[in-house]
Amino acid sequence: MIVTFEDRRLERVREKVEAGERLSYEDGVSLYRSSDLLALGYMANIVREGMHGDVTYFNVNRHINPTDVCVASCRLCAFGKQKRDPTSYTMSLEQVWETAGKGWSEAITEFHIVGGLHPELNLDWFCQMLRGLKERFPQIHLKAFTMVEIGYFARREKIPVREVLIRLRDAGMDSMPGGGAEVFSERVRRIICDHKLTGDEWLDTARTAHELGLHSNCTMLYGHIENEEDRVDHLVRLRGLQDETRGFVTFIPLAFHPDNTALSHIPKTTGFDDLKNIAVARLMLDNIPHIKAYWIMMTPKVAQVALRFGSNDIDGTVVEEKIYHEAGATTSQSMRRGELLRLIKLAGRTPVERDTLYRPVQRTENAFTVLV
Repeated sequence: MIVTFEDRRLERVREKVEAGERLSYEDGVSLYRSSDLLALGYMANIVREGMHGDVTYFNVNRHINPTDVCVASCRLCAFGKQKRDPTSYTMSLEQVWETAGKGWSEAITEFHIVGGLHPELNLDWFCQMLRGLKERFPQIHLKAFTMVEIGYFARREKIPVREVLIRLRDAGMDSMPGGGAEVFSERVRRIICDHKLTGDEWLDTARTAHELGLHSNCTMLYGHIENEEDRVDHLVRLRGLQDETRGFVTFIPLAFHPDNTALSHIPKTTGFDDLKNIAVARLMLDNIPHIKAYWIMMTPKVAQVALRFGSNDIDGTVVEEKIYHEAGATTSQSMRRGELLRLIKLAGRTPVERDTLYRPVQRTENAFTVLV
């Protein structure tokens, strides 16, 4: 079959993709500047099917956000609140443990735990939280705390990042999510999240976690004030660290949702934007195994299409998502396992339930076995 691209400037990139060659920074900029979305999807699907065939992964997980109190006050965020805000909340340890176990019949394999940067909760509190979860749910993987939270714990406790990570790991943290990376450009970060770690600090924290044997995900927030060069720089820097540590498991491109933020004047991303970011990520991140189409963020319908644009993962059941919904997301806050199976099958892909580290899971209705 002869395939012709509308954007002939992409032919040189296509030759590299078909030859299995690494794309350059300049190639990445060309991809982002092209409006030939079908060409991007065609190339990304070549890479995706070369790595994973028809398989699409999902998991049965639950999000837990212990607090929305946060000292950072980032302009991009609709979730974090000041402690004095009457609508803010902070769970007790008992409430965290109760939340983890209530209201869901399917056997969960992962707790995804992130929250605000609370001015009073210390590292010991979070270690107790992890130990309590492990005691009550010993079979469940604890994916907890962004690099930003780790950096905050280190500053608050006046101890090195490495010590924070060791204490959390020893208390039960099994791996880490990829949030808080936003975009590494310092120009952008000064405007949207000037209280957070710098891009270099985020990468250094991830490097330390990987050195300690902790795997993590990684993300990029797009659709705010960044440009094409900022996006490509971000991807190239993630790829460089992955060359060094091999610690990243999954990359998740995250669309900025402006509602209820200080940047609410910025228009929302379109399905075109979302599919382009999936495709470019798959083409640029040749050493990160998995690209996730986060259905909460891009809607289940667009996530289905993304499975033909480079994504091989559609995330999980989630159960109760707060961060994106505070920013105006209109998707459901949870999805049943059966519906995930249906979405993947209707997209012409083969669904495979996984655990956090992508080992296949076999289950009955209320129990599961990880195939190792």
